[in-house]
Amino acid sequence: MIAKLAPVKRIFDKLTELQWVWLFVMRLGVGCEFFLSGWGKLHRLDEITAYFEKLHIPAASIQAPFIATLEFVGGLLLMLGLGTRIFGFLLGCSMIVAILTAVDFKGKGLSDFLYLSEWLLLLLLFWFVFAGAGKLSIDAMIAKRSRTER
Repeated sequence: MIAKLAPVKRIFDKLTELQWVWLFVMRLGVGCEFFLSGWGKLHRLDEITAYFEKLHIPAASIQAPFIATLEFVGGLLLMLGLGTRIFGFLLGCSMIVAILTAVDFKGKGLSDFLYLSEWLLLLLLFWFVFAGAGKLSIDAMIAKRSRTER
């Protein structure tokens, strides 16, 4: 019976070996999402500030440019794989705030919540916090260089 599972084990081992490819693709996708969102916010700061005020976010005139810049810079750095764990955490925290302030839960159930793009982005961002950037990243190059310098 175990011999019959050997091909499956080889496939799973190969998938594990290639996990870095998926981390790279996910970083590109999520990073691009935030990069473009931040770019849009930076070019409409007055509207975003007014929206933050409407949501009763404190210090909206400070928070709006901060979040716009965080999304723009954080998205770019996620795509490059630089500071992945840090920016995954910071952007994840911004998704928590978005869920708590901008999402209307009236009359909605758990399945509605689980389909929120903010929730799904939060899960992906915190996955980066735990998984890191993968082999194809500036983070990996820095880590490799620091290991060789010891």
